[in-house]
Amino acid sequence: MPSESPNLQAAFEAHLAGRLDAAERGYRATLDHDPHHADALHLLGVVLSARGMWIEAEALLRRAISLRDDAHFLANLGEILLRRQRTQEAEQACLRALELDPRCGLAHFYLAEALMKTARAREAEAAYRRAIELEPRLLAARNNLGTLLMDESRLDESVAMFRETLEIDGTHIHALYNLGMALLRSVRPAEAATAFRQALAVQPDHRDALHNLGTALKLNGHYDEAEAVYRQTLALAPDFADVQWNLAVLLLTQGRLAEGWPLAEARYAPQRFPKDVAPPAGTPQWQGESIDGKALVLWHEQGYGDCVQFARYAPLLKALGVRHLTLMCPAPLEPLMKTLDSVDEVKTHSGQIGQHDFWVYPLSLPLRFGTTLDTIPAALPYLHASPERIERWRAALPAVPGLKVGLVWKGFAGNQHDATRSLPGLAPLAPLWSVPGVTFFSLQKGQGEDEAAAPPAGQPIVNLGSAIDDFADTAAIIVQLDLLIAVDTAAAHVAGALGKPCWLMLPHDWTDWRWLLERDDSPWYPGVMRLFRQSATRNWEEVAERIAHALRQWQK
Repeated sequence: MPSESPNLQAAFEAHLAGRLDAAERGYRATLDHDPHHADALHLLGVVLSARGMWIEAEALLRRAISLRDDAHFLANLGEILLRRQRTQEAEQACLRALELDPRCGLAHFYLAEALMKTARAREAEAAYRRAIELEPRLLAARNNLGTLLMDESRLDESVAMFRETLEIDGTHIHALYNLGMALLRSVRPAEAATAFRQALAVQPDHRDALHNLGTALKLNGHYDEAEAVYRQTLALAPDFADVQWNLAVLLLTQGRLAEGWPLAEARYAPQRFPKDVAPPAGTPQWQGESIDGKALVLWHEQGYGDCVQFARYAPLLKALGVRHLTLMCPAPLEPLMKTLDSVDEVKTHSGQIGQHDFWVYPLSLPLRFGTTLDTIPAALPYLHASPERIERWRAALPAVPGLKVGLVWKGFAGNQHDATRSLPGLAPLAPLWSVPGVTFFSLQKGQGEDEAAAPPAGQPIVNLGSAIDDFADTAAIIVQLDLLIAVDTAAAHVAGALGKPCWLMLPHDWTDWRWLLERDDSPWYPGVMRLFRQSATRNWEEVAERIAHALRQWQK
């Protein structure tokens, strides 16, 4: 900054020191003396922008640019335009800045921010990297590049970027928190907990760091500590729905159902409400009042497996006197759910549903009925395969000697924890093929379907998944098998609801709450569901070895 004016020089030094009041007074004093001072206009605009006074800040910067076409002026204008959600204008300002000075690191940074807002991650990454090259201490560029890499699941690169940022400034709160998140997503909970604790040492009231510290502790098996941290977070932020939900998950995982169900209602708090399950406007949500003689709709939520698991509550609703019970579900489930006792109608779209007295989410029913581990409605089967579908699939299931075993080794790719719950492919299941007298059938649909058509050498499998149209087909196949071996996905729930044996392969990390802790059975599907959990080695082949041994024992 040129020292052409004592007021300007002093103001700039105050600005660098973070004394914005003094900086603003100095810049305004300079402009009182010289209203056309481009540097003072620019810097006053930067101060006002930091205070959120974006309209006045933009006006000042545009006046400065009209006096001098300067790359830094344009870059800071780009920042203001980004804050005002004028992304295209921001991008143009940054591009103009780079025409004037291709080495303006700040312009590369704000260009990257604009590119991120328009979902051009590859271009944004290049711009962030150029900004860092030109301005190595531009920590925001490093942090935001790390976040981009994390969002793209390039987790090792993301962790490295956050660690580089912290080598420059070990107290950078955003880098500390984001390092914790990248480590958490990398399933490195002990390291994640350390990063979150470091963030909390810098900012003790960092709500999200405290919350995710609880999650890291839970993943590391420190359940009592995790609960204490979640409750500490709730004391800090009583309306924080995410921590209410995660505390609910922790309690439900421990089998503390009565404590967990009320907190689980936070899954639909306004700040985390999924728009695709918006309930019917004008119809009250059932809160436990009398429904004798009333019409009620079970409003679909969550995934296919949840719909299957909690459909078991339909007879309990009928027992309360519900006159007309409608179930809403995704179309692939419709023909199977029509076999559910106590349901009067099954619909797949909200527009098909007429007037009802009440609606309720299926996962809220355990709360309404006060479900504990001892009172889970677990009479099996409660779903059935239709005779027509069974007959249709009979020819596809050859009359082979020995056991007929179905396989599902991948779930829905969009699940946030799919990387841990799904197997990478068929290869880790190779030990199963060492068991004599077993024919394997693939029920894999979507993700993994191609591998069933061309399995690894030495792992022959009959590919049925490609011809499956819906879950009624899945059910018709399962009832004609001796056993289904599956990861935690909807097919396993279908098998359980049909009362057919299912051996479930569960990950060591991010195991769903409904399978509880350390059990090898499930009170939701008693007598038919057997759980095979990954050990701390997180090795699927080791799970397959145990299942192969169990298959040999079953044949005896």
